[in-house]
Amino acid sequence: MENKSAQAFIALGSNLENPVVQLQHAFGELEQLPETRLLSRSSLYRSAPVGRLDQPDFINAVACIETRLAPLALLQALLAIEQRQGRIRESLNAPRTLDLDILLYDDLQYRDSDLIIPHPRMTQRAFVLQPLFEIAPDCRIPGYDRIQQLLSLCQDQKLERIAS
Repeated sequence: MENKSAQAFIALGSNLENPVVQLQHAFGELEQLPETRLLSRSSLYRSAPVGRLDQPDFINAVACIETRLAPLALLQALLAIEQRQGRIRESLNAPRTLDLDILLYDDLQYRDSDLIIPHPRMTQRAFVLQPLFEIAPDCRIPGYDRIQQLLSLCQDQKLERIAS
C-alpha cells in the first residue's frame, strides 16, 4: 500500500432520532472504516440550528482519525455511513439523522465540486471549533488564525457540553 497515513478531523452532527445514539453509532462506524483508526473524539455538545431555525437542537462532536483513504474516498465512506443511518437530503440545513463532514485532512487545501478542505464554514461555527479545540488545541487550520482566535469570534453562539 503506497498511500501514506493522513490525520483527518471529522465533524459529526445529528438532530433526529435520538441524536446522542446517532453520534455514538457514528463513532463506531468511523472505527470500522478500512485503513482507518479513530485516534480521539470530543465530548458531545448541544447547539441551536443554523440557517433553518424551525427544527430541534443539534448534538455535535469532532473525531480525529488516521487514515490511508484519499480525501474523496473518505468522503464517499462518510456519505455511506450517513445513508446507513437514515440520512435524507431534503434541503440545505434540513433536520438530519447524521451529518459527517471532513473538516481537515493533514494540511491539505482542496477544492472541487464535491469537497472543500478545510471545510468552508468551520471557522464560523462554535459547534465545530469548540470540540476541535478540545481534542486538538494546537491544531492549525490552513489559511486561518489559531483555533482560540476563531473561537473568540463565535462567543455569541450558544453551545452546551453534555454528558456522553
